[in-house]
Amino acid sequence: MGHILAIDQGTTSSRAILFDGDLRPVASAQEEFAQHFPHSGWVEHDPDDLWRTTVETCREVLASTGIPVSQITGIGITNQRETTLVWDRETGVPIYKAIVWQDRRTADMCRTLKDAGHEAEVAARTGLLLDPYFSGTKVAWLLGNVEGARARAEAGDLLFGTVDCFLIWKLTGGRVHATDATNAARSLLYDIHAGCWSREICALLDVPMAMLPEVRDCAAEFGTTDPALFGVPVPIRGVAGDQQAATVGQACFRPGMMKSTYGTGCFALLNTGATPVMSQNRLLTTIAYQLDGTPTYALEGAIFIAGAVVQWLRDGMKLIAEAAETAVLAAAADPAQDLILVPAFTGLGAPYWAPEARGAVFGLTRNSGPAEFARAALESVGFQTRDLLEAMRADFDPPDATVLRVDGGMAASDWTMQFLADVTGAPVDRPQMLESTARGVAWLAGMQAGIYPDIDGFAKTWAIERQFTPARDDAWRARRYGAWKRAVSATLTV
Repeated sequence: MGHILAIDQGTTSSRAILFDGDLRPVASAQEEFAQHFPHSGWVEHDPDDLWRTTVETCREVLASTGIPVSQITGIGITNQRETTLVWDRETGVPIYKAIVWQDRRTADMCRTLKDAGHEAEVAARTGLLLDPYFSGTKVAWLLGNVEGARARAEAGDLLFGTVDCFLIWKLTGGRVHATDATNAARSLLYDIHAGCWSREICALLDVPMAMLPEVRDCAAEFGTTDPALFGVPVPIRGVAGDQQAATVGQACFRPGMMKSTYGTGCFALLNTGATPVMSQNRLLTTIAYQLDGTPTYALEGAIFIAGAVVQWLRDGMKLIAEAAETAVLAAAADPAQDLILVPAFTGLGAPYWAPEARGAVFGLTRNSGPAEFARAALESVGFQTRDLLEAMRADFDPPDATVLRVDGGMAASDWTMQFLADVTGAPVDRPQMLESTARGVAWLAGMQAGIYPDIDGFAKTWAIERQFTPARDDAWRARRYGAWKRAVSATLTV
């Protein structure tokens, strides 16, 4: 039976994981790369780093197992979403660094479009809001700020893509310019109802449609790799943005099922089924996955800073040496101190959408120290998740009780997951395999290849490792969440 190679190209690192015919991980490799911050609120990646680390981790995995490449029946690609690249159609050379999803440089552009009354139309067609988070305004910025770019784009010489699209282009030797429906749905340029690029939104942002890739299902044929890369050509058969891949990996296939992934940011998706639910609470309406030409929709809430707040404690504040120290410190924090940290380092995401907000700390005393900061950092993730849950419950009343499944690096922290259950007042299910993102895209590629079960069979393979149940009462929840809401309100007024 064949194997599947999953590429997980993330915000801070690239990973490759090899899965066997039973969807079990056999080997993995990971490589971090540099983050570039040329100005306040700007975040960039070197496209060469994205490509180099992807190829190196794939080769490392293949070399470590000794499994012949001919036994790899498919590649699945999952990626940091919204991160934007534009490159030359002939040479494949990017015209600028990759502008990362966290980047806020187009805040003024978004504000101008809002003030002109365009947000309602954008939301109606794309399910998204006018925010620098999404790819569309990033493309517009590149065309307007890189010398000669607009003329080249209008002449058909430049291509746009999110990271998945760029990797497909590079892996296939420039033969395939394609993306999947989940990544397209995050571009601000894709009509999620009509299932095609929106001429109206492209015209609004002045983005030539000739730049845009073909949109395919999540499980589909995306071409084969250049034989020079791995020795023999390997078909690319599954693609999904990282948060949608995690939704698939968590088997959230029924309306009302919800997953929350805790990586650099936190992203919660609530399956709403065949019908897109237009949020009244500033959530996003998006495509959870698309199979056989049929999209399944979701409500999504995005928190920009989750695991990144721990990185800040380590690299910025120098309060810890390793991420694992935060839970130990949090447990030792003074319970009498109600320190609240609002980690709006790059603005606030859902349901606030305040790109110009910046971080703040409330409740400081002379006795506030590393332990209290660690606890406040971890608690900020739970508070923000509750913000999303409150908004989702107001928008969508599922037929069954909401199931919350968690994954990502922070989900391994018992302290953080217990606080999440306590502050939301709901059980939190942690699966046996936290690598839901890679597992999800591996299943998509393997199902397309015919070696993995169908959607019902795959759902039966999901297994729980631990359920965290609320251990606090409603009065405690109301007091702590009320303090958070007051802190956010104060942050937004600064």
